[in-house]
Amino acid sequence: MNFEFPDELLQLRDQARRFLADRCPPSVPRRVLDDPGEAYAADLWRGIAEMGWQGAAIPEEYGGVGLGRLATCVLAEELGRAVAPVPFSSTVYLAAEAILLHGTEAQKLAWLPKIATGEVIATFALAEKPGPAKPAMTAALGRLTGTKLAVPDGDIAAIAIVATAGTPALHIVDLAHPTVTRTPVATFDPTRSHAHLTFAGTPADPMPGTDAHAIRNVLDHAAVPMAFEQLGGSQAALDMANAYAKERFAFGRPIGSFQGIKHKLADMYIQVEMARSNAYYGAWAVHTDAAELPIAASVARISACEAGWFVTKENIQTHGGMGFTWQMDCHLFYRRAKLLSLNLGGAREWKHRLIDELRARNTTGLEAA
Repeated sequence: MNFEFPDELLQLRDQARRFLADRCPPSVPRRVLDDPGEAYAADLWRGIAEMGWQGAAIPEEYGGVGLGRLATCVLAEELGRAVAPVPFSSTVYLAAEAILLHGTEAQKLAWLPKIATGEVIATFALAEKPGPAKPAMTAALGRLTGTKLAVPDGDIAAIAIVATAGTPALHIVDLAHPTVTRTPVATFDPTRSHAHLTFAGTPADPMPGTDAHAIRNVLDHAAVPMAFEQLGGSQAALDMANAYAKERFAFGRPIGSFQGIKHKLADMYIQVEMARSNAYYGAWAVHTDAAELPIAASVARISACEAGWFVTKENIQTHGGMGFTWQMDCHLFYRRAKLLSLNLGGAREWKHRLIDELRARNTTGLEAA
């Protein structure tokens, strides 16, 4: 049984890695980090649009490349490896996926071609308060009133898919409307901007028939490429720690020859490989539209969050006193790992989801027996 990606996607991975090595060295996220006025790397965003990455999973009839969701997973891993400061996850994993899954034909034709070309940056507005993200905002007569907290790329997005209570539960909102107020939010990783979005009777284009299950469906689909992005960052941090352990000498020998460092690197490797296997399980589920997707997405998300936190933290420790300094790149990966672990809800929330899903399936199985 072959668990690897098809050859054409392996070629896409190699192409993406070369492109990002050239166009997104550490100086690019550092540039965004150092400049409060630069919310994202616009030049890099245009470059990946020219490569067709935003439209990789969008069907050709909607202006995309039509490579499928596996292609997005491959690209996500490379973007995570490069700590790319672009609004790819909010636009592609969330907004485009929501429109593909639950949008009307008119909504797909209106927005997917613009997303595919990089013309439109989009986002998904879910949380209204700290803790588990359960929308309470409602739409009255096609208009929204209320505030969504810490929306990824909310300060730069042209449209937002806004989750609400009731049916329909998903709406497309033009964020340029004068009734929308954006308030930038400082986060742990300034290379990915966030904003509170306040709506005051804002017109909203509903996605008919969507409900709480549709919101969960979007999050399950988004969790898989997000896990790959987290995996890419974890692998890069592991590679960085391994390289430093070979070149840093203490007491006349590389620090990697000491047992304590060997054990640390081995633990990091185990975490990365566990995250990889679970991410691949998620990729299979999302590619085949398997019934196991809610479980596969949950385990991929949980494993990726835990690996990202552990590996990026241990990368700093492996570098010792140097690892804590601004001049080293370790903090870029640590910041991104912490941020991504919260973007779709924290690991604790996904653990609860996994437990609920397993309990429901076990109950169903017992009733059938």
